[in-house]
Amino acid sequence: MKFLTIAATLAASVFAVPCTALSRDLTVGLAASTTSMDPQFYVVGPNSAMARNIFDGLVNQDAKQQIQPALAVSWKTVDDTTWEFKLRPDVKFHDGSEFTAEDVVASIKRVPLASKNSPSSFAAYVKAITDVTAVDPLTVRIKTEGPTPLLLNNLSRIAILPGEMEKTTTEEMNSGKGVIGTGPFKFVSWTPDDNVVVDRNDSYWGEKAAWDKVTFRVFKNSSARVAAMLSGDVDMIESIPTADTRKLEASDKLKVVKVAGNRIMYLHMDQGREESPFAKGPDGKNPLLKPEVRRALSLSINREALVDRIMDGQGVPAGQVVPEGYFGYDPAIKVDPYDPSKAKQLLAAAGYPDAFSLTFHASNDRYPNDSKIAQAIGQFFSRIGVKTEVATLPGSVYFTRASNLEFSLIMGGAAVETGEASGVLGPILETYGEKAGQGNRGRYSNPEFDRTLSEARRTLDDAKREALLKRATEIAMTDLGVIPIFYLANTWAVKNDLSYEGRSDAYTLPYYVKPI
Repeated sequence: MKFLTIAATLAASVFAVPCTALSRDLTVGLAASTTSMDPQFYVVGPNSAMARNIFDGLVNQDAKQQIQPALAVSWKTVDDTTWEFKLRPDVKFHDGSEFTAEDVVASIKRVPLASKNSPSSFAAYVKAITDVTAVDPLTVRIKTEGPTPLLLNNLSRIAILPGEMEKTTTEEMNSGKGVIGTGPFKFVSWTPDDNVVVDRNDSYWGEKAAWDKVTFRVFKNSSARVAAMLSGDVDMIESIPTADTRKLEASDKLKVVKVAGNRIMYLHMDQGREESPFAKGPDGKNPLLKPEVRRALSLSINREALVDRIMDGQGVPAGQVVPEGYFGYDPAIKVDPYDPSKAKQLLAAAGYPDAFSLTFHASNDRYPNDSKIAQAIGQFFSRIGVKTEVATLPGSVYFTRASNLEFSLIMGGAAVETGEASGVLGPILETYGEKAGQGNRGRYSNPEFDRTLSEARRTLDDAKREALLKRATEIAMTDLGVIPIFYLANTWAVKNDLSYEGRSDAYTLPYYVKPI
């Protein structure tokens, strides 16, 4: 029997954050709007980050995405398919109700309901679970369909809500009903595309936050976000525009925080249709189905130039979906070099000596410089003869249409939400289905990849599991199920009297903002 037990005393020390006697309000400038107050609805960075302020999981991730105790203080494997969790005692939800095992059961069972109509659901994180049982008020047993070594990583993504909310819909939560967690802050209000307000949870099981109230203000316009920081209208901002980094660093009233990020920027190509709406060869067929064409597009991209000239160095060229240092990263897979001559040769060999026509779609307000990056990539494509138009749209429109498969080639970003490779490989590359590949907007499908990834997910031995993840990555990158571009760096600016460690997942969490 394998035991993985972590003492509650360790948890207390991990989550302890000094709180000064003088508390005050904090105003935070966000780069993107939360699209739902349902923490189980949509796997996307702004929503997940906001949820962490209000909700806890059985386990949480620290600043480097390592698993730490949260509502569970210890756990063990009873056998290969059974996990037992001991829960933290004396925890209360924001409405004053006691947290018990029944709340865990209901929260996990709610995920399918919350997944309805989701652009990218949480279903993949619970699909291995076959049963969840409350053994007693502070003990939960979870059974899985097979060995599930990544269960803890997956559970770190599942917010725990009061049991009576099992049937609460996303629409109801978006209206403000039932936004109740155990986290360091309590929900007050949400105005879409404008602001979210939270108050400190004085009954939090960990050290209390330093802030009485936090107001998150949305500044989709990067210049407006920087101006608010420089004028003192906000206390901190996230996602510093690359062109403004030096300006902020030069100010004697604030400081800039930079950490290596976990988000891969990539291209998804339509690999599911013989005829595609915005990619047409002379015969009217979809050229993106051919691996030679996908490789040609990858070789046409000067990733170093994108990082240096557009991102001002705030990024790292990518050849796979997770950065170096993450579980499942394969050092044998190299970044495609910039080689337009070879790209043209591949196009000709694929039957497109005169290339083809393509409209490339991207967001223009979701990621740093996303519109500029898209325009530059469009120019790279044009240089190898692809007749390329670039169309950018607001994220609120773009992602819905992309999920509806209205486009042929798109740009997206995916964070390593679980801290290891399957957390990205699964959502964006696994064959699309009710509980798989929910972010696979190109409908890439390779049975060998699916089998390898599935085997990795049920392999308890770390070395064997990592080898399988590397093999799955090799398959997908040989096919170019997606074209990796670069990993984003994460940046924040804060006033001089504050400190923030910064996080690899890019979450902006005021609980860890400390007065100096």
